[in-house]
Amino acid sequence: MHYQLSDDDDEEKCMQGAEVKALFSVTGMTCSACAASVEKAVKHLPGIKDAVVDALNHRAQVVFCPAFVNEETIRETIEDAGFDARLISEETINERSTQVCRIRIQGLSCVSCSMTLEYYLSSVHGVTKALVSLSNEQIEVHFDPRLISTVDQILEAVRDVGFEGTLITYGGATRTVQLQLEGVLENENSTKIIENSLRSLPGVREVTFEPDRKKMSVTYEPDLKGPRDFIKTVESNGLKASIFSEKRGSETHREDEIKQYYRSFMWSLVFTIPVFLSSMVFMYIPSINHWMEIKVVNMVTIGAILRWILCTPVQFIIGRRFYTGAHKALRRGSANMDVLIALGTNAAYFYSVYSVLRAAFSPRFESTDFFETSAMLVSFILLGKYLEVLAKGKTCEAIEKLMDLSPERATLLTLDMEGNVSSEEEIDIRLIQKNDVVKVVPGTKVPCDGVVVWGQSHVNESMVTGESRPVGKRKGDLVIGGTMNTNGVLHVKATRVGSESALSQIVRLVESAQMAKAPVQKFADRISMFFVPLVVFLSISTWFAWFCAGKLNGYPKSWIPPPMDGFELALQFGISVMVIACPCALGLATPTAVMVSTGVGASQGVLIKGGHALETTHKVNCIVFDKTGTLTIGRPVVVTTKLLKDNMSLQEFTSLVAAAEVNSEHPLGKAVVEYAKKCRENDDEASPTWPEARDFESITGHGVMAVVRNREVLVGNKSLMLNHNVVIRTCAEEIMTEIEGLAQTGILVSIDREIYGILAVSDPLKPGAREAVSVLRSMKIKCIIVTGDNKGTAKAIAKEVGIDSVVAEAKPEHKAQKVKELQANGNIVAMVGDGINDSPALVAADIGVAIGAGTDIAIEAADIVLMKSNLEDVITAIDLSRKTFFRIRLNYIWALGFNVIGIPLAAGAIFPATGFRLPPWVAGGAMAASSVSVVCSSLLLKNYKRPKILDSQEVRGKIIG
Repeated sequence: MHYQLSDDDDEEKCMQGAEVKALFSVTGMTCSACAASVEKAVKHLPGIKDAVVDALNHRAQVVFCPAFVNEETIRETIEDAGFDARLISEETINERSTQVCRIRIQGLSCVSCSMTLEYYLSSVHGVTKALVSLSNEQIEVHFDPRLISTVDQILEAVRDVGFEGTLITYGGATRTVQLQLEGVLENENSTKIIENSLRSLPGVREVTFEPDRKKMSVTYEPDLKGPRDFIKTVESNGLKASIFSEKRGSETHREDEIKQYYRSFMWSLVFTIPVFLSSMVFMYIPSINHWMEIKVVNMVTIGAILRWILCTPVQFIIGRRFYTGAHKALRRGSANMDVLIALGTNAAYFYSVYSVLRAAFSPRFESTDFFETSAMLVSFILLGKYLEVLAKGKTCEAIEKLMDLSPERATLLTLDMEGNVSSEEEIDIRLIQKNDVVKVVPGTKVPCDGVVVWGQSHVNESMVTGESRPVGKRKGDLVIGGTMNTNGVLHVKATRVGSESALSQIVRLVESAQMAKAPVQKFADRISMFFVPLVVFLSISTWFAWFCAGKLNGYPKSWIPPPMDGFELALQFGISVMVIACPCALGLATPTAVMVSTGVGASQGVLIKGGHALETTHKVNCIVFDKTGTLTIGRPVVVTTKLLKDNMSLQEFTSLVAAAEVNSEHPLGKAVVEYAKKCRENDDEASPTWPEARDFESITGHGVMAVVRNREVLVGNKSLMLNHNVVIRTCAEEIMTEIEGLAQTGILVSIDREIYGILAVSDPLKPGAREAVSVLRSMKIKCIIVTGDNKGTAKAIAKEVGIDSVVAEAKPEHKAQKVKELQANGNIVAMVGDGINDSPALVAADIGVAIGAGTDIAIEAADIVLMKSNLEDVITAIDLSRKTFFRIRLNYIWALGFNVIGIPLAAGAIFPATGFRLPPWVAGGAMAASSVSVVCSSLLLKNYKRPKILDSQEVRGKIIG
């Protein structure tokens, strides 16, 4: 029955409430038809937003509204569809009030101050709770990230009350760790004591215990406590505890599946080989054949009885999985490959039983049995399934390699009050907590994401980012967990551990990508709906046609091989048609290729978010580039200063400008401040601090303004000056034109409504940008620059990289509008940006590409995330997509061609002309081989190499030289 939400109020409740994403392990699925039936059953439940089923990895991912349905109902629905299901994990994906930040407050001296601050912050829209700790001068703020987008808004609110705040930590409110308890639990009270001890720890929110597995789950705030604290607490109560270790569901199931198919195949050989020898070989050995042909009852021979006895375990015990699968499929109103196998083998087996029994009761009827057909069919199909699951396991190697990057152990340092190392301890990597300091020696892997607090070295990040050369690291630099330290000792302070780490996020992204279906998969899904019924119809039609032809003397009797009759020949043709048809090859054509290519992309630093992104990318014919941070390095520097007034020194000028810009977060503002610092270093008498700036205001897209030393200072572009009635003289216009002609950005500085000077800021072009654009143009892809910078600078950069079309001075919403205009003209548009200011355009584009994301890979707006800043990876993404879909097309051609050619051959289409006949056991082997061949075809993508032009000496020298 199909359920729907009853009314608009319920739908609104579901839309506004939290959405939950649950991941289930589903066992028993053998093909895409099974996956489709599970997906259909789950989507019929009320409150289901989305359901994606991955038959390859035996997983189902469901997004639902908990107000209408829960995990247990979903699990039961999957089991009602005929499969076993187990909940692996769940996460709330849009729950309110999930973010927490801690801020250190300067000047918090009394209870009145803390109450005022707490009251004021609690009244801020989006803040759900504010807790002030007067003793350590900190405040903890809980807020809704959908209403408060950045912590800066909270810091601004703190300043509005009259305090200065410094952000200490920012992240999700809670984490959960599972502990395995070891030892004897005397009674229920001992468990309660441990739970109460854990709950009494600061930051612990919830403790649950599963007695049957001795597993305890602790939900906590990672900024306050961590797994080591919980283990110590448990051990203080007389038990031992460790991090609960459980293999990934899909990995465990795949290993079990491989073992089961191997055991089944080997046992089938034990019975099938004697059956094969008895029916095919022993007849040519007179002494054995004489013994085999001895009559036992009437016309029944010893050989027939032996074949019956040996074939029966293969048919009903070893082949039981096919009956089970067929029963489940038919019960839910569909049909799969198991139905075809069960029908084919049963037809051969039960006709053989009929033949033997008839011979037993007749003094003249000589039986002709097909027991070898039944047994060999089961054995060949089991061999094919065994090879298939082995090959499918290879498609997941990318994720397994990523998971293996993390070391198992880490060296934890204990520091004294002066910051010196007092002791070292080797611990399990899963016990590392936020703000721990770990030691990384040469030749070992960095255990977690963090910042270097001591030492210097070079770190090989190729396994995570794809960057080929080791990257220098010193104090203050960030390091990524799983990367290899090469030649120096580093002390690293942990900033992101466990599921927060870059490596964990990459694994989750790749897993999610492999779950997402490519649109082309719908083609196979549509075919699979009617494939099996059609094959059954063709099989029966084949048998009937040959049987009628034999009865009506439609062909010579010499065509019938001895000792068969016309019925048996027709039966063999019918069985061959039934078992040669293979719906699995069609179902595997797309997901295996997508799985391999997303893994290959991840290994090269190109993270593709699913089959839809992969499919759309190969169609891209127009790319829109942001300028800053995409075509340019993204680290602007002041190269020259032009003073237009003689009554002010360079030192005084830069001090005023820096004072106005020091509160700005814009990259250009930071470049100006850095330039002013360098100027100050040359003056021994300069003040160590900037002058105080009052009435500071940042005007988006224009610049900043402030009052410094009682003088109004404006720093920004021409629009800022014109909007504040500042006259731009001819000499200033000429200087600006000259600066922009050099592909630099000119910043005007007005003091008391007069232009005092101009700063020229240069953001150098990325090495290899021109060559990358040239390669894209050779691939028939149109390139456009859309930037918020001025026209002169934008055109100069465009000329330098070889792009003709430029849109300058575009705000974020204008970029998205330009993308939509290009789409309206029939283009498939990719937007390449830094994933921050370009988010509207990334969402609007057919494909959003976030470039230079580094470790910040969780960019929701982008479809493809590039771990490196190289533009060459844009080419790699497009080329990988094109090669993947070429492979998918080949897979479909092979899968369809196999069935189109194989079914007529099995039906005896060329038998009258050539005498060639496909025995059922050969047809079954061919069917199994077709699935294996499709998977192996997809596995060839593992050998993907990026375009040779990117490895040419010229481009290589410019990009990484």
